[in-house]
Amino acid sequence: MSTFYSGQAGNTLQGVSINDSRRIFNFGERVAELAPQQSPFFTYLSKVSKTPTDDPVFKFLEQRHQWQRRNFEVWEAFDPGAEVVGTALDANDDLHITCHYDRYGNPSGTTDHCCYFILPGQVIALANDDGNVRRFKISPSATIETNAGTGASNGLYICHDTTNGMTEITGEALTPLGDAIAAAEAFAVDNKGQVIGSAFAEGTDTPESWEDKMYDREGYTQIFKTACSIFSGTSQATRYRGKANEFQRVWAEKLMEHKMDIEQAVLFGYGSTSYDQSTSAPIRYTWGILPYTESYGKVYSFNYANSGYDAFLDAMEDYFAPEGGGSGNKLVLTSRKIISYLNKLGDGGFLKNTVGSSQYNLDVQNIKGAFGHTVTVVDTIFGKLHFVADPLLRGPWENYAVAVDMNNVAYRPLVGNGHSRDTFIETNVQDNGVDGRQDQIITEAGLEISLPETHAILKFS
Repeated sequence: MSTFYSGQAGNTLQGVSINDSRRIFNFGERVAELAPQQSPFFTYLSKVSKTPTDDPVFKFLEQRHQWQRRNFEVWEAFDPGAEVVGTALDANDDLHITCHYDRYGNPSGTTDHCCYFILPGQVIALANDDGNVRRFKISPSATIETNAGTGASNGLYICHDTTNGMTEITGEALTPLGDAIAAAEAFAVDNKGQVIGSAFAEGTDTPESWEDKMYDREGYTQIFKTACSIFSGTSQATRYRGKANEFQRVWAEKLMEHKMDIEQAVLFGYGSTSYDQSTSAPIRYTWGILPYTESYGKVYSFNYANSGYDAFLDAMEDYFAPEGGGSGNKLVLTSRKIISYLNKLGDGGFLKNTVGSSQYNLDVQNIKGAFGHTVTVVDTIFGKLHFVADPLLRGPWENYAVAVDMNNVAYRPLVGNGHSRDTFIETNVQDNGVDGRQDQIITEAGLEISLPETHAILKFS
């Protein structure tokens, strides 16, 4: 494919015709077909996740659905004492809860946020210190406040304390359901709870509501250029040893170089914008999947010596959690060192550790991928990991694997107003009158990465 310079079927040219002056060849995704084993991520992006953009700074929205964010934790120890089913709690039995995601559903680690999804008329479930689940009805007559009233000991209200990142439900607004609460029961900080529906009397009015927010992100296209050194008319007419046509040989190398530049950028780039001081022109850099995921996605640590199927299963229970919103299949770009570890049968190998501890759960297969790659599939009960060797994960990244949800990434070439900046070739760009020829390859494209929690870094040591 290294000599393919035309997108027109049936018009494949062997090399670039010297008679083509100032011609622009639309190369597009064909550049991804040059030795796909050397650039697996760019190949997959070009084939299954390509979405043109008409602006070099492309904005996109992330939506995390409401059902993903109606679980919470106890913010302050809750000890209501003995309570009867169907009778509201005492005025001093306020429940303080928090959640660890913001109004957009972005996970926030240990940072506390108000539970804006808590509404009058809802039924909530809360685990006590013994692991038993208790249920409470929030009074439909409760009002919703922000900051005002926080710490009060009476009244029917739900207060969102934005200063402390927690939501207070007054005791008088809570009524136990199902089982009575014993005097010795307690609900410690970090005990889990969630909304389990709502219940209203017949003929009642419209209840309070809340809405999810869509999160705005942006990405950038990056201009990639690769030039072929100028060839004099004499050098083009000279037959060389090894490969007779030196011009075609160098062109094949330059196409590969250009493709690998893109692969490097979509793997390791750090998204930003700046200005070239000499020309006062903007420079944009696309994000790469590895630094973006390491900063905003999930990171799991494994050990070569003892991480078998069980360790993967523990991590995948979290990674494939349905509230994360990702798919059940992940492309895992993997260093050759980790691929070797996955396929070793000896002591310390993944297969040996797996067979020794979880032989009934073992499902590791090597299959032929759709685009020429050999794929190692590790099938967990929660989802499948499709490991593909990426030769660029070496040196500082030799112990890294990047799990990518292909539904939430996109290759974004700049296309608009009838012009495509997807990979194309400009021929004869040398100055007029020069007895020679110089060509260049140009691509303007970027990587869009959405819902970072659906991607993960698997880091080995």
